Amino acid sequence: MENPFAALRRQAALSDSVIVSYSGGKDSAVVLDLCHRYFSKIHVFFMYQIAGLSFQEAVLKWAEKKYGVEIYRMPHWEVSEFYRHGTFCKPDPSVPPIKIKDVYTHVRGVFDCHWIAAGERAADSVVRRARIIQDGSINVKRGRFYPIAYWNKAQTLNYIEKHQLKVSAEARVLGHSFRGLDAVDLMGVKKHYPEDFEKIMAAFPEVGVEIAHQEMYGKNGSH
Repeated sequence: MENPFAALRRQAALSDSVIVSYSGGKDSAVVLDLCHRYFSKIHVFFMYQIAGLSFQEAVLKWAEKKYGVEIYRMPHWEVSEFYRHGTFCKPDPSVPPIKIKDVYTHVRGVFDCHWIAAGERAADSVVRRARIIQDGSINVKRGRFYPIAYWNKAQTLNYIEKHQLKVSAEARVLGHSFRGLDAVDLMGVKKHYPEDFEKIMAAFPEVGVEIAHQEMYGKNGSH
């Protein structure tokens, strides 16, 4: 098995600076800490579905203080699809479609840096495993680094414990960092973070209808 830090050494040999895609989840927490240790300069960005959620802001501010960086906050690229197609809101076809490649182009311009590091792991899914096996931990064509590409979940959790890293608080109740407008996630936010749920409702007014349906009929939607 490859040394868990070998990928970082190869990546740091290519560039002294890197952009870190940070979500507040366990994998991105490890990637941010590793990049802080191996690169001379790090830039960090965070994509939100709804701006200013308290549990997300808490971990962002913790990371900013720990690593001495200002995290660049920007809308998640999926938000454009939410508004275009009317996901829990009135459709607005005038909203321009945004793709992940547009995000990469934008943050590279903001930070004047080419390489972007993120927490994808081969163990995450069949698709990611195939891509990482094909490209390795460095994707030159896409300008991407995958510092923990070959790590397993146990290695990730052990690193977090050893270095006392903070993971976004909602992961304890959702099982993962907040990922968007999934009904199960929304119900968890409503229960544990009611003020944040109100912010979500303000942005996507029809969320309440979906939650009411889930609470009445359950996840399978049967009567």
